[in-house]
Amino acid sequence: MADEKKQIPLRLSDKLYKAIVAWAEDDFRSVNGQIEYLLTECVKQRKKNGKYVSDEIDKQIELDIK
Repeated sequence: MADEKKQIPLRLSDKLYKAIVAWAEDDFRSVNGQIEYLLTECVKQRKKNGKYVSDEIDKQIELDIK
């Protein structure tokens, strides 16, 4: 049986959403595909070395999007 994909509600700020949209367009992916890619890469990194992608992952970031 193929992996079933789960649907989950996700709330993103407008700035973060726009940044992901732009990144997805650059990578020729859908927004949903880009989010799945990013989450997959984070999980792979965590499994690889037991650490989060960034030691500062919980710090609020400023997105400079115009």
